[in-house]
Amino acid sequence: QVQLVESGGGLVQPGGSLRLSCAASGSIFSINAMGWYRQAPGKQRELVARIRSGEGWYYADSVKGRFTISRDNAKNTVYLQMNSLKPEDTAVYYCNADIRRVGVSYENDYWGQGTQVTVSS
Repeated sequence: QVQLVESGGGLVQPGGSLRLSCAASGSIFSINAMGWYRQAPGKQRELVARIRSGEGWYYADSVKGRFTISRDNAKNTVYLQMNSLKPEDTAVYYCNADIRRVGVSYENDYWGQGTQVTVSS
C-alpha cells in the first residue's frame, strides 16, 4: 500500500509563513506529479500548486509570488512554502500524488488526510 502523510499546518497571523510537508511511503516504483489542493468551508477543493518531474510547476493565480512548491525525489516528499499568508488562505490543505506501485504498470491517484491551515489575528 501507499500512504501520503502531511505535516506543518497550524495557526498563523496574516503576513506569516508556514511550510507544509508531504511524505509518500510504501511500495512505490515511481512518482510522477505531486501537488497541493485546499478546501475552505463551503467551497470546492481547488488546486493550489503542482509539480511534475521534468516539466516544471503550476500555481493558482491566488498564490503566485507567495507560495513555492518543491520536491525531494530521494525522500518522496513534496513541500509547500507559504509566505505572506492571508485570511483567505485558511483551508484544509491536501497532498496529492500520481504514484506507480511496484509490480503494476499504471499510476494511481493518492491523497493525504489533510492538514488545517488557519490564518487569523
